[in-house]
Amino acid sequence: MEIHGALARLRRTTGLPVAFGGPVEQGGRRMRITEMSGAATASLRGLAVTAGYGLGGKTLALARPIAVSDYSVSRQISHEYDIAVAEEGLRSVVAVPIVVRRRVRGVLYGALRTAMPLGDRTLVAAVDVARDVEQALVVQDEARALLEAARPRQEPGREAETAGWEQVREAHAALRALAPRITDPQLRAELLAACGLLTLSTEQAETVESGTALAPRELDVLACVAAGATNALTAERLGLMPETVKGYLRSAMRKLAARTRGEAVVAARRAGLLP
Repeated sequence: MEIHGALARLRRTTGLPVAFGGPVEQGGRRMRITEMSGAATASLRGLAVTAGYGLGGKTLALARPIAVSDYSVSRQISHEYDIAVAEEGLRSVVAVPIVVRRRVRGVLYGALRTAMPLGDRTLVAAVDVARDVEQALVVQDEARALLEAARPRQEPGREAETAGWEQVREAHAALRALAPRITDPQLRAELLAACGLLTLSTEQAETVESGTALAPRELDVLACVAAGATNALTAERLGLMPETVKGYLRSAMRKLAARTRGEAVVAARRAGLLP
């Protein structure tokens, strides 16, 4: 989960000096603080927070943001975690849930070391950061679902024009379209590596002459075309202008010595560039 980057954004946009958070563990009844930013001690790191207990636990249980102006004496929350919070010297704290498809996936906190109410602008900024994480998780979930759907169909000797291979091609095009939207570099690399697994192996592919390797965007466009997308739909999927798509397609056709888009797709498949 993209907690680490979110904490830096939370501190920058809210002006709060301390931020921390972590993912909800399996079962949804507990979250663990795994990331800290601006902390002076390690008192909160690794702390497991149960739903309903403390500020974060109440946020987890209710799936809504909650703020307290003085943590140690607040009557809004229970006080099972006061020692860890006091050791870090935190007083005014806000907790914001990360909610995807009605399920809390994590909690972000921002805090001051003085007791004072947090204004609406601070709360809105903290919620906006959580929304960014939610959108990133939706993209990651879509990518993993596509990977899972494609994996069982990776059968090396399968006839290229079967219905199963058509589904593989659709998944390949969708995965390549998703990749640029993923901000997590490790997941993006994993996604692109999985795209490679959906294409023919080096032994199966025909030898491609030097200089005919396609640029990533050219391959993205050809993957969409191979899945049956028009230039307009390809542009929409990849977030490009239609004229830009045409330019990439022309370039790919030239490199593959193809006269039509269909010939380009066939040549790319023979070269092992497309499934």
